[in-house]
Formats: sequence, structure tokens, C-alpha cells
Amino acid sequence: MNQHTSKEAVQSLKWFLIRRFVIIMLFIFVSEELLSMSYRVWIVPFLRDTMHIEILTVMTDDSSLMLLTLKILFLAGVAFLPENISRVIQAMTGINLETGLRINITSPLLDGVSPLIARLYQFAVILIFAVLLIITLLPYIISAYWYYKTVSGKVGELLQAQEEQQEEYDRQRNLLLSDIAHDIKTPITTVSGYARALADGIVPEEEKRKEYLNAIYAKSIRVDELINLLFEYVRLDSSGFKLHKEPVDLGELLRENIALLYPDFEEKGMQLEIDIPENEILFEIDKIQFSRVIANILTNSVKYNGANTKVCVKLNVEPDISNVPNHHINASAYTSCYKITIADNGTPIDDELAAHIFEPFSRGDKSRSSRGGSGLGLSIAHKIVHMHGGKLELKRDCGDGYTKAFVITLS
Repeated sequence: MNQHTSKEAVQSLKWFLIRRFVIIMLFIFVSEELLSMSYRVWIVPFLRDTMHIEILTVMTDDSSLMLLTLKILFLAGVAFLPENISRVIQAMTGINLETGLRINITSPLLDGVSPLIARLYQFAVILIFAVLLIITLLPYIISAYWYYKTVSGKVGELLQAQEEQQEEYDRQRNLLLSDIAHDIKTPITTVSGYARALADGIVPEEEKRKEYLNAIYAKSIRVDELINLLFEYVRLDSSGFKLHKEPVDLGELLRENIALLYPDFEEKGMQLEIDIPENEILFEIDKIQFSRVIANILTNSVKYNGANTKVCVKLNVEPDISNVPNHHINASAYTSCYKITIADNGTPIDDELAAHIFEPFSRGDKSRSSRGGSGLGLSIAHKIVHMHGGKLELKRDCGDGYTKAFVITLS
């Protein structure tokens, strides 16, 4: 699992938590309003008018439910405090407990009853207000439990997704190692067999010996190229790798890479059509890594197409309207979108290969045995473009007679 996947998971969790927090705040606000309304409309009148609890006569009806309940619990609890503690509270708070708060839980219903019944009545009132306090706290309790359950569920989903991604990563890695072993084994077997034949002296003809030596050299170069490509592919995924971006003229970059491969196009008798603006088009990229992208795609055009194939390299600057909500606003609000297209009218790409073309070693068995490609070039190109925040796509319905096109979009 790479850094981009981890960042996406963190982003997903962050927005999930923000959304849940907002929902919980709305739930608590609505619950408090409903409870406060019921307190003022039904509960306070019942306790004050029916049960004649005189403490409520000093309360204001616009107080919040929790504040009222806390006040009542405090004042009711004071009625049971020893006299010395009451005096301490009076000294600390300035509340005159001697003028009525110690007998605030009183009612005409208690006239003429025994002290025990009065105390039981006071205890019942305290119990009622304790229940009210629990009801007041209920939205917070429900919100906390719901938040815990939803967050735990989300974290569980992310952990499961991470495990699945790790399993997929391990599967891809094992497949990668298997393909590496396959691609290295063939040239190594040739090198080993030819070297053994030369060492044992069973190739007496000088011309045949030169043929074997050339084959050994070619296969050694092939192994070296494969190891270098594999190193680049793995290095792009390493935590210490960073792009070194700088403003680069995209047109000039394309022309440089075309010039380097021009002899290969000429040798194979391929036609080049170049449509690159003359004016400077600057974009911040890692020049070395992005040159590898262009070189890999152009090299594939040479390698996998026949003679007389026409290859078109085009650079377009278009307005990027993907993030503009209203397409009728002034054109100055648009940002620029840069499209590099490398198309050809050569051998078409079949559906099966097209679906996995940017995966490592995606070449198909026939290509593996006959063309000698590594299958890593396009995977490396795709990874580098993605690291630049762009897209590399394969398009097979290109028009103008082209059978396929690799399109790089930067914005």
C-alpha cells in the first residue's frame, strides 16, 4: 500500500468525522430545544401548581433545562446538609441559606405532617429532579454512544480495506516477483548455456563462437535493462523518493525526447508527425522523471509497431473547466490544462491487454515470448504521471486513422 492510498484513507476519515460531528451538534441542539420546551410547558407547571414546590417560584421560565435542573438539585441537596456545611457554602457563595433555601423544598401539602414524611417528600422531589437531569443528559449520552459506534464502524471499515489492499499488494508483489523470475530466467539460461558450450570447447567454428558471444552480450544487456527498470519501478514506491519539480518548457521536453529516438524511427521506416507549439509552455515537473515517461511511450511505439507506421506527438493547451461551477463566467477564471498526446496507426491493442496495460508486466503471453518487452515501461510512466497529479490514459477511438493514443493530462 503506497503513500497516496494512506493519504486518501486519512482524508476520508477526516471528512467522515467532520460530517458526524455536525450531525451530532444538530441533534443535541434540537433535543435541547425540545426538552426545554417540554420543561417550560408541562413539567414546571406540574411541579409548581400541582405539587406546590415553592422553589420553582424563584426560577425564570426562560432558563435552560439543564441549568434549572442543576439549580434545583443543588438547592434541594442543601436541605439535607448539616448546618456547619451550610454556613461554609453561604460564606463561599454569598447565598443566604438561613432565609429559606434550606426549606426551599416545601409545599402546602406538607402542612401538619410529621418531619419524617416531610423528609420523604423532599427525597422524592430530589429523585424527580435527578430523573429530569438524566433526561437532560440523555441527548449527550445517545450522541456519545452513536458517535462511538459510527466511528468504530468506520475505523473498522478502513482497517478492513487496508487489510484487503495489503493482501492485494502482497498478491501483486508475488506476481511481480514471479514475472521478474520468468523474464530474467530466459536470458540467464541462454547466457549460461552458451557460456558452458564455449568453456567446454564444443563450438570450434570461429563464426559460431562469435554468434554465441554476441548472444551472451545481448542477453546480458537485456538482463541489465530489466534490472534497471525494476529498480526504477520499486524506487518510485519507496518512502524516501521525492520529485524535484521545476518550471520546464513542455514543448522543448517533447522535442528533446523525439530527437533522441529519431534514429530508431528512421531505422524502422516510421513516419513522425509533430504538432507542438513554438511558444514556451511552462509547467512544474521533475524533468528527468517526466522524460522517462515520454521516452517509455515513444519506445513502445517503435518496438510494437511495424514499418510505415505513422506516429503523432501533439501538445495542446486547453482551459480546465472541471472545477468551475458556472461555465458562463469570464474565461479569465479558467486554469490551463496541458494535454500531451502520442498516437499511432499501428497494431491495435486488444480489450484484455487494454484493461491492464498500466499494470506491471502487462504484455500478454505472445508479446512476452516474441517482443522481449519488460512490461514495466508503461507502469512506470503511469506512476510518474500520477505523482505529478496528472492522468495517463489509453484511448483507442482516436479518429484521423489512429488506432491508439496515450494521453497525458496535466493541470
